[in-house]
Amino acid sequence: MAEVRHWLMKSEEDEYSIDDLARDGSTPWTGVRNYEARNLMRDEMKPGDLILYYHSNARPSGVAGIARVASKAYPDPLQFDPESSYHDKKATEEEPRWFLVDVEFVEKFDRVVPLAEVKDHPDLQEMTLVRRMRLSVQPVEEEEFRIIREMASS
Repeated sequence: MAEVRHWLMKSEEDEYSIDDLARDGSTPWTGVRNYEARNLMRDEMKPGDLILYYHSNARPSGVAGIARVASKAYPDPLQFDPESSYHDKKATEEEPRWFLVDVEFVEKFDRVVPLAEVKDHPDLQEMTLVRRMRLSVQPVEEEEFRIIREMASS
């Protein structure tokens, strides 16, 4: 069996929250338009990988729960839709530019783990979230995942 990797994915709470994911069960992670984030989804993420679900632009911003990668990467259909704000006129069905994975709900934390607490934790100083805030899809080390899960229950 393949090794489970860990990730963090950001969503604005008022755009698509952990509660929305819990209600829907799963969703395609559409609209990512950053090449590094796209490459991680397309080339690195595998079904079964675990995700820290992060609410950005929230009060407080922080990790709200856990999701799981539910599919292999496939082309983001919004890139082909001229009505979508995520349309990419250079993308074609034969040569898509943007990919996504489906994510499924696993768990909502009893409390959001605020970014300030993550930044203050001595064992999370090398975490991508602390060092490179802007990336919407980012790798997480297994130990970082474990620490944040513990922080959510304390």
